[in-house]
Amino acid sequence: MSKLLGLFPGQGSQTVGMGKDFFEQSEQAKSLFEAADKALGFSLSKLCFEGPAEELTLTKNAQPAILLNSIVAFRSLDPNLSVAAGHSLGEYSALVAAGSLGLEDALQLVHKRGSYMQEAVPQGQGTMAAIMGPTEEEINEVLSSIEKGVCEIANLNCPGQTVVAGDLEGVEIFSKQIAEKGAKVIPLNVSAPFHCSLMKPAAEKLAKDLDAIEIKDASFPIYANFNAASVTDASQIRQNLKDQVCGSVRWTESIVNLVENEQPTQAIEFGAGGVLSKLLKRIDKTIPRIDVSNPEAAASASEKLD
Repeated sequence: MSKLLGLFPGQGSQTVGMGKDFFEQSEQAKSLFEAADKALGFSLSKLCFEGPAEELTLTKNAQPAILLNSIVAFRSLDPNLSVAAGHSLGEYSALVAAGSLGLEDALQLVHKRGSYMQEAVPQGQGTMAAIMGPTEEEINEVLSSIEKGVCEIANLNCPGQTVVAGDLEGVEIFSKQIAEKGAKVIPLNVSAPFHCSLMKPAAEKLAKDLDAIEIKDASFPIYANFNAASVTDASQIRQNLKDQVCGSVRWTESIVNLVENEQPTQAIEFGAGGVLSKLLKRIDKTIPRIDVSNPEAAASASEKLD
């Protein structure tokens, strides 16, 4: 019996034109985009289809755009998932797919989440960098020696790929020291230093919004970013989403635990980019991967799953 793993991407997978083919070919997708526009009070669909890219890339817009497109792709296939995981923002998409969050509530939440994250650190004062090569232990060793600024692990994406976040001083000092040890450092073009302690103001604001909305038990296990553990309980889901804002995205550990505990036989990534499928390949090569980013891919996936 097949066990399907759903993967839901996070920020960075947005692109102008996203979802337009689903919108034009599917009444269901059209109704989802219309519901999103109504829930948000502005035309997210126009922003997805036409841009401009600078506006779509703003955190407050990119987050609902990616979530919506993931759910459009998910519902185009409507698979019987056994388990799911979402990268950062993608955790909200996974929870919508599992019936834990309503789509309209989730869209409004991540729109606010994006705004809070952007406001938490003034533009130009925070940054992030991808670190290629070192282990988590090697990175922590360097981090522990830094005495100025803020620099923390934000994402543990796959073996040899870690992202750090903090203020300009802390990340610059860390980047110089880790590069001297042979690591490749790639500065990231981001609007804020996500998943670090500098996001505390955003976490505090979002916590109030999370307390105010309905969250149901998930219909299948979701592996949470914050603790890399399975969750279906509504109260724990609420707490995980609060903790996630400042906490590291423990993606490698989440996938390792998921594969060991759930033993999925097929992975399906919902949304553009295929980033999580590539990370999965680097963590566990044995699981077949399908990307569903357009109607043709959805139709092909449907045939493979029959």
